[in-house]
Amino acid sequence: MPDIIRTNSDNPDFQRLTDQLDTELCRIYNTNKEDYEEYNRITGLPTVVLAYENGVAIACGCFKPHDGTTIELKRMFVQPTSRGKGIASAVAAELEAWGRESGYQTAILETGTGQPEAIAMYRKLGYTHIPHFGDFPDESRSVCLGKRLG
Repeated sequence: MPDIIRTNSDNPDFQRLTDQLDTELCRIYNTNKEDYEEYNRITGLPTVVLAYENGVAIACGCFKPHDGTTIELKRMFVQPTSRGKGIASAVAAELEAWGRESGYQTAILETGTGQPEAIAMYRKLGYTHIPHFGDFPDESRSVCLGKRLG
């Protein structure tokens, strides 16, 4: 397994990986980065996780408070050459642990229908469908999931 560290959104490796994520999402959904830039921009966030393999950042994720008891997982990404090894699950587990340590009881997230592998992974981790929330409540491509942080 890779080395997993806790950091913040100023980390250049996080910025590089989330730029790659934006490029991939634009490819999947046939959109432009500018269309979602205001929603995808993460600054000043102290709750970022990075995974490193041989000193190179290969995966990221973060969370932000949604309300007093719930965190929202955001910006989950694993470089394509490192997928299928359980790295995303390890990043999610670290974010969930950090959320529990910080006193949160629930995790939620939003992903999309064009990412069936991500949906399958989250379901395997115990996430279930929840009502739409956030910036795209009527977005038909949006899939919202949640889980108690037991």
